[in-house]
Amino acid sequence: MTILIIEDEIKTAKALGQIILSIRPDAQILAYIQSIETAVEYLKEKDQPDLIFMDIQLADGLCFEIFKRVEIISPVIFCTAFDNYAIDAFKANGIDYILKPFSRESITLAIKKAGELKNFFQRNQKNIPDFDYLLTRQGEHTGKRSFLVFKNNKYVTIQTDTIAFFFIHYETVSIMTFDKCLYPLAQSLDDVSKLLAPGQFFRINRQYLVNFSAIKEVEHYFSRKLLVKLSIPTEERLLIGKEKTTAFLSWLENR
Repeated sequence: MTILIIEDEIKTAKALGQIILSIRPDAQILAYIQSIETAVEYLKEKDQPDLIFMDIQLADGLCFEIFKRVEIISPVIFCTAFDNYAIDAFKANGIDYILKPFSRESITLAIKKAGELKNFFQRNQKNIPDFDYLLTRQGEHTGKRSFLVFKNNKYVTIQTDTIAFFFIHYETVSIMTFDKCLYPLAQSLDDVSKLLAPGQFFRINRQYLVNFSAIKEVEHYFSRKLLVKLSIPTEERLLIGKEKTTAFLSWLENR
């Protein structure tokens, strides 16, 4: 396995290299690079490595500038002291996002993940689906356009685009609209989820099914969870478990 380390603090880069080699003695560290300019020059002139470890804040700017100037086909593991670049990282070939100070365990898990992804695509190379076809089929599922609800002795039609989120409220599924109106719904959250366009709504946990347009920001939380903040305030914190974080970030990017 060939590895490139892009990190502006040389002591940190060397320490990372030592951890990697202790985990994978067969690995080859191709170079330690400290700046955007040097990284761009290297990636344009050399064969790309099997894996890149990359700090986000380099001496001459954010590493995402590298991706604007050269095509990177290698998977990237981001190592950073900052947790507010997760979405940008996963947009840029990121397969993992490790916060400093990193540990042997976190690096081990990241390398293992890279190996598993490589093996998966090698095994399934002949069975890769026609993604253009899949995207076309996905576009056909536009989802339910409205919901009929009963409130104050009246039947009311709620347009799906006006719904910020569905949630379980006092053991009953309810609708919260963007204008902060609350409506009861006589369906389970599982059934509602099947009716909606997958690109528009995401089931973040057992209680909440949220509209993409309602998401204000996403933050890292304890235990590798994500904290989702909506434009409409909620009574409880909306947390996404670590088992769903990759799927959620992918949904944000590819919806």
